[in-house]
Amino acid sequence: MAVNPGFPILLDVKGWPCLVLGGDEEAAEKTLRLLDAGAKVTVVNPTLNDTLRKLTASAKVIHRVRTFRTTDVESVILVLNVLRGDRDFARSLLDLARERRFLVWSIDEPTLSNVMMPAVVSRGHLRVAISTSGASPVLASRLRKDLEQIFGEEFAAFLDWLADLRDETKATEADAERRRLLLREAVNGLKFTGSIEYPKAWLEQRQKA
Repeated sequence: MAVNPGFPILLDVKGWPCLVLGGDEEAAEKTLRLLDAGAKVTVVNPTLNDTLRKLTASAKVIHRVRTFRTTDVESVILVLNVLRGDRDFARSLLDLARERRFLVWSIDEPTLSNVMMPAVVSRGHLRVAISTSGASPVLASRLRKDLEQIFGEEFAAFLDWLADLRDETKATEADAERRRLLLREAVNGLKFTGSIEYPKAWLEQRQKA
């Protein structure tokens, strides 16, 4: 299959209106990620799961109890479409995104999206995005789960310490090169090690080749 590696960036959505289409667990997960990034989120769907209902009740998100209308995209910078199985709708949404100039991602239609959603490892200030360029989203999800076990709470505390050290160094050390040296020394000795165990089906395929 043709894959698109894309151009990896982090999008600053803090304070910006974003739209989530859907009301299931997937929609809730994407909504929570947007809220964590500081976005103003509106969810459009006739029904919501328990998580989204609680977010609506606490006024953390706006809920429009209906299906999508083109007026919903007014002022938004990002639309996350988690409604599956409607290619025609995904295509029309991409056409609208090109016309109104917003970003859109449709969950099962990567070729009808103008952004990609990587699997994300989140631990404290750390964000590790994992993409297989659309070749295997299942593998990206598996890698995310394994990396979450490696980057535990201690790593989050370590990153907090580095952030405090950076602030302290900026306040007490006037020389820029000296600051960089001190901060590099703070991470000296950190090593990321590991090994990969491949599935039996792949190992058997390699033996046949």
